[in-house]
Amino acid sequence: MQEVRLSQFDGADFDKGAGFIKATLWYFVNALVVRASWNPFMGIKVALLKAFGARIGKGLVIKNNVIIKSPWNLTVGDYCWLGEGCWIDNLDKVTIGSNVCISQGALLLTGNHDYTNPSMPYRNAPIAVEDGAWIGAKTVVCPGVAVHRNAILTVGSVATKDMAENSIYQGNPAMKIRERRIEEQK
Repeated sequence: MQEVRLSQFDGADFDKGAGFIKATLWYFVNALVVRASWNPFMGIKVALLKAFGARIGKGLVIKNNVIIKSPWNLTVGDYCWLGEGCWIDNLDKVTIGSNVCISQGALLLTGNHDYTNPSMPYRNAPIAVEDGAWIGAKTVVCPGVAVHRNAILTVGSVATKDMAENSIYQGNPAMKIRERRIEEQK
């Protein structure tokens, strides 16, 4: 039987889309300014994310302690909310549509390790969160998952598979529990 050999792990995919210098500079800018709890100024955060390659629409609300691993792998539509302490662990592309809410403590996880390989290299896949979706507090969206239009992932749930449009998901692994209906405003 083969043994795990973490000494052979090279992390080559860590800065995919950026070089070593850009990734290192982002590490410090992110820690000192973007995710810092002392900085309540969303405009500064958005400008820095864009400077490092994020594509961001208008009206982004980005709260404190939001972690974005690789802004060069991030696209965000218009009028989105990123709640306190959410983590976009985007070793691969993350695309967030418009009018999306990513709640407090949510984790969008694009990477994992290939446990069948002794050096456990990254095994990454993109995540797409379509328009009108709501990713609840303390949830996890796993690599390769598509959260379709207006879907909801409820508090504490784990999405391991694609989520259907206009559907509400709950549990670990998340299962569809009902349809989402949005009432017209009068």
